Amino acid sequence: MAELKKAGLFRYIKEAFMFRWNLLLFGGAAIAAVASGHADIALPLVAAAEVTYLAGLTSLPRFQGAIDAKSRHEERGGTVGSPVVSAGAQVNARDRILDVLKSLTEDRRSRFLRLRARCVEMTRIANAVRGDTSDRSGASTELRTPALDRLLWVYLRLLLSDQAISRFLQAADETGIQKTVVDLQAKRKKRADSVGEENQADDRIIRSLDDSISTAEARKENVEKAKNNAEFIATELDRLENKIQAVTEMAVGHSDPDEMSSRIDAISEGITQTEETIRELQQITGVSDGDTTPSILDTDLTAQPRAVEGSAGRRG
Repeated sequence: MAELKKAGLFRYIKEAFMFRWNLLLFGGAAIAAVASGHADIALPLVAAAEVTYLAGLTSLPRFQGAIDAKSRHEERGGTVGSPVVSAGAQVNARDRILDVLKSLTEDRRSRFLRLRARCVEMTRIANAVRGDTSDRSGASTELRTPALDRLLWVYLRLLLSDQAISRFLQAADETGIQKTVVDLQAKRKKRADSVGEENQADDRIIRSLDDSISTAEARKENVEKAKNNAEFIATELDRLENKIQAVTEMAVGHSDPDEMSSRIDAISEGITQTEETIRELQQITGVSDGDTTPSILDTDLTAQPRAVEGSAGRRG
């Protein structure tokens, strides 16, 4: 695996110096040194203390790892710990997610929201283990990588596909289709026996029955394909849920954000077949790929419209 880019010494020093508590203490100490009347002695002592602080903090591997992660996130287009994502983008992302949530039954919607809430909680716990309770560290941002958002977005769309196929299978009368095939085949045999083998190719009724049998067989195959897709989707939902939970739980026990990012990226790259199945089902789910994956972890979904809460009972 290629070595991940480092932020560099200048960035480490800048981040350490710009830490708000350092600015507060350093500024206060400098003002006190000037006010003491012995600035020529006190100011060099303050400067020496600041240099010692900067040298000590910037040499810590964990601090460097957090800043490296923060730098890489910014290069990907993110802004760590800041709400400077455009308001329009936030509203659009929230609307896209809520549109899907609104169309889900209550059990499926709750399943997704529980998984997302667990991801958020594991992020907070991982931050606390690292000593960061403000949720502003670069390490936490690695857990909020676009790859994890992609996994959650695929999971959400997979729930919608699962619901659509479930409704299709409930509406499709598999027993009736099979009975139709059997009845048509019986009619064709009876007609073939009556006209004789040499006249079957020119018999309009037999040609019509053959076409009807082909259509009924196609319907039967479509139901079988839907059943296979339903089984795959149910299995894939469980697999993705376990993978997402596992990778977020691992963040608590692993201090290396680079390793966590690699794990998430590896899982994200392994869902090609799942996304292909979702694309095949777009006609019945109504959800397209879209140009971008919405930022699910950073989007506030707590204040959902009441219409979302009550839609499940009507949709079944």
